[in-house]
Amino acid sequence: MLIQFPNIEETILPNFKGGEKQTAMKRVSFGDSRAMLVRLIPGASIGEHTHEDNCEVFYYLSGKGKCLYDGQWEPAEAGTAHYCPKGHSHSLVNDGEEDLVLFATVIAQ
Repeated sequence: MLIQFPNIEETILPNFKGGEKQTAMKRVSFGDSRAMLVRLIPGASIGEHTHEDNCEVFYYLSGKGKCLYDGQWEPAEAGTAHYCPKGHSHSLVNDGEEDLVLFATVIAQ
């Protein structure tokens, strides 16, 4: 299946998962799994949440920020990835000066 993100309308989600400012997202769902192209403006964040029934992978495409994973901060920068397994928690903050753009997948388990 081909997913063409340029043809998917961007949705603006204010205070996503309790975070700051807004999250811009293009998303496709496959039952309980999802693929998303996510954009956080400078100062925006995705609030901390636990993956009870699924796992999530971020691949950072551009920008810089930081990811809180089970209470520990890790860098979020282009060319790196983050994995949050089922039962674990994370959040994401764009503390850089440009948009933080990432590809994310949520996989039902």
